[in-house]
Amino acid sequence: MKKVALLVYEDAVLSSISGAIDLLLATNGFLGQMGQSPAFQLELVSDAGGPIQLHVPAQFISSRTFDEVTETDLVLVPAFYVSPELALSKNGRLIEWLLARRAEGTEIASMCLGSYFLAEAGLLAGRSCTSHWTALEDMQHRYPDVEVLTDSVMTDKDGIYTSGGALLSWNLILYLIEKFCGRDISIGVSRRFNIDLDRVSQSHFVVFQGQRKHEDAPILKAQTFIEQNYHLPISVEQIAEQANMSKRNFIRRFKQATQNTPLEYLQRVKVESAKKALEKNADDVSSIMYNAGYNDVKTFRKVFKQITGLTPQDYRRKYSRDVVTLS
Repeated sequence: MKKVALLVYEDAVLSSISGAIDLLLATNGFLGQMGQSPAFQLELVSDAGGPIQLHVPAQFISSRTFDEVTETDLVLVPAFYVSPELALSKNGRLIEWLLARRAEGTEIASMCLGSYFLAEAGLLAGRSCTSHWTALEDMQHRYPDVEVLTDSVMTDKDGIYTSGGALLSWNLILYLIEKFCGRDISIGVSRRFNIDLDRVSQSHFVVFQGQRKHEDAPILKAQTFIEQNYHLPISVEQIAEQANMSKRNFIRRFKQATQNTPLEYLQRVKVESAKKALEKNADDVSSIMYNAGYNDVKTFRKVFKQITGLTPQDYRRKYSRDVVTLS
């Protein structure tokens, strides 16, 4: 039986805690129905112990404190509601405890923004990780020794696990159930909770907001030019002129500031425009393509799928309020 310590702290996301509890206890119940022993011994662990009032109107009772738990097989780290700065400053003891448990060989899994705690403890140095899509850019800047994957639903390396945003962390719990109990059990649990078991991408959830966390004024000016003129046939040379740079120097500076080439940035702005139109179910795909600045259907579909993981038609079916049959 795996001893699982599920961490509880006041800014933790409710669904990170309750979802993990539901899935792990359901696994034990599923095994019991098959005449097998429970797979997980679950306990809620916190710094002070006792009742923990969350940031939202909910409360959990922590059965043990960090000082009382010196041995466990797996630690689950929930996401948080507040800013990373506040979460990290308030939970220094949690970070120290994670580091101590890892030194003993304990496996550690972070759900969504919980990856910040692992990175702050140095547990992700030299590793790849994922997190909520809104945090990926910040994490890459904050922890340059970590490879932050922008598309992954989860990562697994040497007993360190991370997961994508929000309810995608439930896919990580299902992955752990499969790893420790087998595929058949994880399928049974996923069916009970109606969870898509084999998600491989979170790209289609991402809302591109432009990488502006830098202080390179000429590049910011070029980004604004792209965002205002993406629907026109603009070239990299024209964009470089906005920054008063040579094309070669501009591409280098742009990549350094935004982590994208100018062409990649332009494509992402175009696709974001198309996504919003598809969500509104506005016009046909051809009109949406032209309004986003594309003239070739094949190119549009290819770029759209590269960025979102879905075809334009599939994206509309998934996110449009009014589902229609597309030609």
